[in-house]
Amino acid sequence: IAHKFAKDLALVEGAVLQAVASSSQERANAFAKEHKANSAYGDYESLYLDPLVQVIYIASVHVDHAPQTLAAIKAGKAVLCEKPMGINAQEVKTMMALAKAKKVFLMEAFWSRFNPAMLEVKKQVEQGKIGALRHLQASFAMPRWNDDPNGRLLNLAKGGGSLLDIGVYPVFLAYYLLGKPKEILATANFNDQGTEIQSSIVFSYPNAQAQLYSSLTHPFTMEAKVYGEKGELTIAPTWHESETLSWKIEEQITQEQFPKKGKGYVHEIEEVHYCLNNNRLESEQWSLKDSLNLIELMDQIRKKVGVVFAQDKSE
Repeated sequence: IAHKFAKDLALVEGAVLQAVASSSQERANAFAKEHKANSAYGDYESLYLDPLVQVIYIASVHVDHAPQTLAAIKAGKAVLCEKPMGINAQEVKTMMALAKAKKVFLMEAFWSRFNPAMLEVKKQVEQGKIGALRHLQASFAMPRWNDDPNGRLLNLAKGGGSLLDIGVYPVFLAYYLLGKPKEILATANFNDQGTEIQSSIVFSYPNAQAQLYSSLTHPFTMEAKVYGEKGELTIAPTWHESETLSWKIEEQITQEQFPKKGKGYVHEIEEVHYCLNNNRLESEQWSLKDSLNLIELMDQIRKKVGVVFAQDKSE
């Protein structure tokens, strides 16, 4: 994802890829060469201390998000951290507290939230185009069950499993449109190493329900559907990065396009620039409270299906 982000960064006016860092100098050099970064570091501390770096984008494995973000904030750097911002709510609370204490900008890189189609979905729902919401369906699945068991996706020690990596997208959509549910039902399947690879979730609200699904076991046509009392809204595949929306109201179907800039990361980068240029410590569009609410939902789901990470045990 860092490669995609760097390509989109080049499309943003005023953005400069000043430095890149990796645990390997060789990888850092290769990345810097490919994306024309001014400096490359084979350790992260050098990046935190670089006086020319204003904001750091963190795209490491889930378990490294919190420690790397905390180190960057301690060095006074603004941070855009990939989702999920932390492994659990306790990590996110710690990150938020330090950012507040140091008066440093912090935002979760939930890029879908800032893309034009998603903004339009929110707008039309709030304006009542399909009436009061009653049902939502969203899934994210891909066939990755044969990946390296020690790799990022399937290794519990790295925060592996479908939930935090891709399940967070359907959960986000339900939260984004319906808020926090009054009840959560969830079930999961696990591989031979004990890593969750398939989860089904139901969010229950006073007047609505959301059916959510994530899996690493099979391919899937990933469209999302939102149903209201007057009609339905479809976010075309692949819904979390879609540019196409269609509405069906009284048998009349309307389809519209909402093009992204670049691959879609441009919009979250522009939001970070806006916040920094206006001396804001967090985004109003995707606040730190939103990030905390989202990870609290993920914690509740994991508790119901029995997914436990080492970071949970240390709380």
